[in-house]
Amino acid sequence: MADQSQMKSQEEDLPPDINDWSKRQVKEWALQLDHVDDKAAEILFEQDINGPSLLILDTADLREMGVTYGPAKLIINARDEVVKSKNEEPISSTNEPGRPCKPYPFCRYHDTYRYMESNILDITESGASDLIEPCHEYKAFINTDESTDEMKMTKFTEEVIRFAAACMNSRTNGTIHFGIGDKPNFTHGQVLGVVVKDREAYAIKLKSTIDGYFEHKHKQTAQNCIKPPRFVGVLNKNMTSSDKCVIEVDIVPDSTMCEENIYHTFNLSTKKAKKKAKGKETATSETKPSKQFFIRDGGSSRNLLAQTSSAKPEEEYNKFVDRKAQRFQLRKQAEEKHLSVIKSSTQGSRLSQMITGRTLSLDKSHFERYVIVTNKSHSTQFESLGFLVELNPTAVLDFDPESAKYGLQWHFDQQSTVSAHLPAKYKITEGVEDIANKLKLTRLTSWVFCNGGIEDENGSTEAPSDIDEWLMDKGASVRDVISFLCRKDVLPNKRFLVIFLLLSTVNEKMDPLVETFSTFWQELKGTDQILCICDGEKAFTSWTDLINARCGINISGRCIYELSLPEVNGTLWSLWSKNRRSSRILPCGGESKVLLEKKVERSLSTLDVLCVNQCEGGNEDKIVIEENFYKGGKVSWWNFFFSDQPGSIPFIKRDKFDFIMNTVIPDACSLRKACVLFNLMHVPGCGGTTLAMHILWALRNRFRCAVLKDSSADLSEVADQVVKLLMYDHKEQLPRVPVLLMIDDFDEKEKVFGLQQHIEKQCTKKGIQCKSAQVIILNCMRSESSEPTETTEETVFIGNNLSDMEQKQFEEKLVEIEKTHKNVNTFYGFMIMKKNFKTEYVQSVASNTLKSFNIEQKHAQLLAVLVLLDVYCKGASLSVSLCEEVLGLQPKPVCGTSKVEDGFGKFSTLIATCSVEGKVVFQAVKMIHSSIAKHCLQELTKTHNVNKAEITDLLLTTDKLYESTQGKDKLLQDVHHILVKRYHSVEESQFSPLIQDIASETPGLEEIVLQNASKRFEKNAVVSQLLARYYYLKKKDFLEAEVWACKARDLSKDSSYFADTSAQVIKHKLKNAIANYKEEPIVPDKLHMFLKMAQSAMEAFRETQYLAKKESIQRLLVKTDNCPFNTAGCLGEIQIGVLVIEVLAKTPIFSSKMADNVRHDIMSEVLSGKLELQAVEKNDKRQCKHSRYYQILKQFEDVLYNLRDRMKVNFDLLDKFYVNLGSRFGMKDSREQAARKDLFRCFTQFANLFCKTAALSKNKTMQNMLQLHEARQYLEMQKVDTYSGILSCLSNGIQSEKMNKIAKQYAFVFANHERSTVKERINFIYVNVVLSCINLASPHMKPYQDLIGFLLKVLCDQIPISENLPLYFIAVVLLWPQQHLPPQRSLGKYISQMRTSYHTVMKEMYNGKRPIVHFFLGKKQGYERLVHLGEIKSCIKAGQEEFATLWENGKIWKEKKVEEILCRVTGEVNNNLILADTCVPDLKVEVTPMFRSQLSWRADGSKVSFFIGFSMKGPVALDILTC
Repeated sequence: MADQSQMKSQEEDLPPDINDWSKRQVKEWALQLDHVDDKAAEILFEQDINGPSLLILDTADLREMGVTYGPAKLIINARDEVVKSKNEEPISSTNEPGRPCKPYPFCRYHDTYRYMESNILDITESGASDLIEPCHEYKAFINTDESTDEMKMTKFTEEVIRFAAACMNSRTNGTIHFGIGDKPNFTHGQVLGVVVKDREAYAIKLKSTIDGYFEHKHKQTAQNCIKPPRFVGVLNKNMTSSDKCVIEVDIVPDSTMCEENIYHTFNLSTKKAKKKAKGKETATSETKPSKQFFIRDGGSSRNLLAQTSSAKPEEEYNKFVDRKAQRFQLRKQAEEKHLSVIKSSTQGSRLSQMITGRTLSLDKSHFERYVIVTNKSHSTQFESLGFLVELNPTAVLDFDPESAKYGLQWHFDQQSTVSAHLPAKYKITEGVEDIANKLKLTRLTSWVFCNGGIEDENGSTEAPSDIDEWLMDKGASVRDVISFLCRKDVLPNKRFLVIFLLLSTVNEKMDPLVETFSTFWQELKGTDQILCICDGEKAFTSWTDLINARCGINISGRCIYELSLPEVNGTLWSLWSKNRRSSRILPCGGESKVLLEKKVERSLSTLDVLCVNQCEGGNEDKIVIEENFYKGGKVSWWNFFFSDQPGSIPFIKRDKFDFIMNTVIPDACSLRKACVLFNLMHVPGCGGTTLAMHILWALRNRFRCAVLKDSSADLSEVADQVVKLLMYDHKEQLPRVPVLLMIDDFDEKEKVFGLQQHIEKQCTKKGIQCKSAQVIILNCMRSESSEPTETTEETVFIGNNLSDMEQKQFEEKLVEIEKTHKNVNTFYGFMIMKKNFKTEYVQSVASNTLKSFNIEQKHAQLLAVLVLLDVYCKGASLSVSLCEEVLGLQPKPVCGTSKVEDGFGKFSTLIATCSVEGKVVFQAVKMIHSSIAKHCLQELTKTHNVNKAEITDLLLTTDKLYESTQGKDKLLQDVHHILVKRYHSVEESQFSPLIQDIASETPGLEEIVLQNASKRFEKNAVVSQLLARYYYLKKKDFLEAEVWACKARDLSKDSSYFADTSAQVIKHKLKNAIANYKEEPIVPDKLHMFLKMAQSAMEAFRETQYLAKKESIQRLLVKTDNCPFNTAGCLGEIQIGVLVIEVLAKTPIFSSKMADNVRHDIMSEVLSGKLELQAVEKNDKRQCKHSRYYQILKQFEDVLYNLRDRMKVNFDLLDKFYVNLGSRFGMKDSREQAARKDLFRCFTQFANLFCKTAALSKNKTMQNMLQLHEARQYLEMQKVDTYSGILSCLSNGIQSEKMNKIAKQYAFVFANHERSTVKERINFIYVNVVLSCINLASPHMKPYQDLIGFLLKVLCDQIPISENLPLYFIAVVLLWPQQHLPPQRSLGKYISQMRTSYHTVMKEMYNGKRPIVHFFLGKKQGYERLVHLGEIKSCIKAGQEEFATLWENGKIWKEKKVEEILCRVTGEVNNNLILADTCVPDLKVEVTPMFRSQLSWRADGSKVSFFIGFSMKGPVALDILTC
């Protein structure tokens, strides 16, 4: 059986019938037989043994040929087995006849129809019917393997001539098919296909053969009637292409050509013989007739002149000839009848109506989105599918597995940007909008390969499925795609259209498109959102029949079939305005322009690109657009375009417009930095965004302008696209036109700077030259304060107070508006500014509009929610889909239905529609103006008794708001924002403004609101954290706080922030218990309780520290998370230590009130681990009375003995963090400031306990040791016992006298050299350097040369690992080569070791931070050579944030005072670093550029100049210029 199955598998490629085997196939079969050698197979081949001869062979025949007896018996036995198995087995799936199909359209050559292997043509071989409907003849044309190419060609031409002559004489159209099987070997009409290597050869051969077969006088007619061969592709059953085709020749005996002629054909060989005879001028006689006369007789062609003994054929021939005139008339009549059937089609109009939802304009289509469903395409169709690219479908469901190779997706991808997916990507495994966001569903066309053809996640190509198997293999996953697309939270309800673009005829009921239609029909609950475009009437008929059979509905009314694809294409193009059809143009420098390809523009999915010819040729409704803007909607490019038109008053130019255009922009362009930034700070609603867009509009000819669509977009992706826009059509690395990028509504400047850094990195990566600014970011940001800030070259402020000039412009504009618009009194956005933001006007608008407000009504509830969101969350909105659901509006898939604004009734004047770029792009409604929202909220409370708590509760408890509608995730984000977002000022707020306002307005209701918030955000750790904070801060309910803190931790176990919350609960519980306990001394039980809580809190804070370090390391691996190190655990442990000290001070053992001051020193010794409790107890005179205290204290010995050390470790770590690492962009951090303030308080208490000493002993032998101890205590008290503490003296404003004293104390410690540690010796060097910066004339400062000598000695000592970083840093600073000092050849080694130490010591802390540059290389010598950061700051009168901006954009180095004190060094570029020149000719030092974009485009070996700064990470190059 195994042999038999093996034989079967080997025979799968052989024809099913042995009769069809060629001699080559017989040989191949014999070679596969076991125990039959190759020689036997060769003998069979040499003897021309093919299939039929194999069947009649016996053993004796084989022996005669030379095959030995054994193999001969095996061959005969194997043959019999094949015959037997073929008789027994059913027809294999590969050869099993398929379903019925239509023949290729008659006399057409560019249709896309293709046959599928084994399908059955549903038209039988026939004779003439109505003369116009073609007759058919089938030829398998497969038994030609042994034939030469010439023999195959001869067979083809002879069959065509015979069939053609028969059709011409019978005056009937006809088609002969080669590659279509017939009985007995195949099912009649079965598609087999043939392999044709040279198609052109067939056409050439047929043309020449026609001339040879037909009489000379009929040659031209025959050439016209016999059409060139057509090669129809044959698809495999899984819809992939094969190398086979069906050859078809159409015959059209047109009456105007054939008239009453009859057509004889001649045997070609006979005619050639005659020609030869004539050439020799000899005569030959023929015994056989040369003429042939074929007619169609049923399903075959019959020769009426064939030789026969009967006279009947001759009589038949004569009768046939006699009726030629009659046949001519019949043909002519048939042709006239066929031409008279002219359809008056209205399908062009219907297509326009259906695809636009009756708007008759694709610019203003009712449908916001389009989904395409399509099947096998043909390359000839592509030129007629241009509309598809412009339509920019949201998704394409493509059932052609070869689409990506040479099908529709390949063609589409040449012109637009697509995102290719398999259906599995649509399976809901996480949040719906998260999936849509990953798929970029509403930003790029999602091309879904519904029958395989592209690689899956594992890198293997998904195989296509046969039609019969598709439903089982892939049906479920495609249903998931359809269900996903039809969700109300993905695409807008009733505002998207599904277009079935049938590029191939659908013939089979099991075709995937039939099932797909059925699924869409069910999901959409009807066909109103479905349009079918069929390529021809046959395709339409087949399609509608199949859908009727599957779904029981007639869809002819939703089908377009009378229009050809070119006509469909032309019709749809006519529905776009000239603006949409025209090419878009970008500036390219020097007044030149460049076309912006649609593919490129769509790939910039995060950017709205403003082109030079923006809006030109558009047909937008000026009245509608202007009304939307004046009412309070966001400004669009159309507003500027309309204002530029002749006869219009120019767009209102704000006072700051000219300053930005003439000063800020030119100044930014001059900076030698890849990406520069300037800020447009504005009070909400005062026109800041409008001014920013006005700037872009005015500069669109000089810059490549773009607006960032979504402030929450991935910054690295944005940077990539910005640089792509910058470099578009620039071959060289020096772009001629910078990008002007407007960003709006970023929450924090830190994120703005983050975008700037990403763009810098991308420019560096691309090697873009930065001789001037290449990208200018216009940061349009809302100001939290309405108080004007000083206008600088980096920051422009727009307030809510118009100048006289601005007011005059508004007056003039109002006159123009009143001439062209009605209802000007509702143009609140314009009128608020025209009234110069008068509070009285806004109050009156709110009061009058809300007169009929009733919170019980749905539209009133929706408005209240929108008002609340707008006040507490910038840019909040509600999706149109959500509003329609809540208001009960039923949108229909046609225009003219009620607008969402109408659902708000009288409140509609307070809202405007807008487009929101979230995880999905959707239409939404928002409040028209922030000040109107603010006063509406006040009006609701004051007049209608609807407080903030009630509205918030409504927002949280109304489930309808959170059902599956578009914008659901955005709404949840906004609600989350107003609940948890705190605004940190110097006085840190405890809760969000909303929660604080509710607590102030309706005390106690905030708890109910928060409880409801926890139900709405049940799985959100931050909301659980919020509840915990509320209960321990506000309610002092620590048990409840612990519950919520535990829940937060359970939801996010590895987060240090939630671990900190658990620790904070215990800390506040301890603080509260201590504060509420008024008795002194503390009784033993309370002491035990306090210490127990302190121990738990310390453990919790240590866990926070552990998680914080772990997080920091993970962020370094991710590289995109710039969240800084969480210091809360370190500070928290210090705070607990202070509380423990306070508690112990109130116990009789350590209390200074109960004993003398020595007790205080004893506590210091115990908490330092230097004195054990047993020793204290032993010497205690009140030992018995205090025994209970000692018992309790001994239970916490581990906490007590290590308390000082743990506090000191955390103090030093935080000092190291704050002193050496700064904000990446120098921004103020109010939380950090608050933490440092509390850290200072804690250190004061720490120093008071641990850094005080008793009076010095008079014993001279002890006096020196005590003085040394006292000096060290003093240094620790001043926080200068660490290098970071000493460096902090440069920034904390320490007095010169105090610094002198510190130096004096260190000198004393240094004098006791044998007792000083390495750390103290290093600190001694730092003290001298810092003192030189504060008071260069100090007598306590060691001479510079001596200090260098001392440093060199320390470098020779054994250095603990912990001291490597500070030692090598100060060594690099001091040993940088200078005149009159011996060169230090080890400098490069010290730099390398410093960098290594930095990454070792600071690794857990430096994520999201930038190493601070402590010193710069100055022009002078000795100590004066070192310029500290504070000295640079003193040269520039600027605040912290302005200084940070000057640092980032490089302007700081252009200040004359700065240039005067710093030394400009030269160097050579080497592998993205600089080898800095020194005063030693052969000594070069490696320096890292501060901003890599200043270096990346420079070639190795380029000479540059720069300033040098020194940070703990190594020396850095600043302000790099070309020499």
